[in-house]
Amino acid sequence: MEIIGERWSLLVMRELMLGPLRFSQIRANLPGISAKILTERLEKLEVAGVLVRRMLPPPASVQVYELTEWGYEAEFVMQALGRWSVRSRKHDPTLPLTPVSAMLSLRTMIDPARAEGMDMTVAFRFATDAFAAKLAGGELEIERAHDIRKTDLVFEAASPNAILPYFYGKRPLAEVEAETGLVVKGDRVLADRFAGLFRLPAKVDLPAT
Repeated sequence: MEIIGERWSLLVMRELMLGPLRFSQIRANLPGISAKILTERLEKLEVAGVLVRRMLPPPASVQVYELTEWGYEAEFVMQALGRWSVRSRKHDPTLPLTPVSAMLSLRTMIDPARAEGMDMTVAFRFATDAFAAKLAGGELEIERAHDIRKTDLVFEAASPNAILPYFYGKRPLAEVEAETGLVVKGDRVLADRFAGLFRLPAKVDLPAT
């Protein structure tokens, strides 16, 4: 808790979980955090060995923040917290997600048994970010990708929240497309199979009163 217990610390780490980002990108993905607080959190996480600062090579030549190997190991902690927290009856699935949090949610909520034997590549394109996902051996690998090559499926939407009614609400694809602006390119039967791999755990039973 001394390392990640302060407000925003774990969220900063979450945003870096799929690759390095500039200071401005981290702040844009975390509405409500001030530049001062973000600077403090980044400095403390760097001192703790959770992340490092480095310069991207030319022509970019900008400073980015990146998790260390130890920092990336915290994804297992985030997944456990994610599976635990969504069981709350107060969990609101309509609250906005950042692109990274949506991708990490898919990595957390995939059913490995259902995914066994399925091999495919999937692209996700949102207004501010894009990702390439590879499903193999029951595991879903996801990385930030700006130059996405040929894939089996492509999901496009302005906001990552557009995919939630389809992946977790199990609503018909055509209905979700009409309501959210989600666009799916590729075999729609395959899209249904892929979306069927993800489901939220059951809500916790409240104690009798």
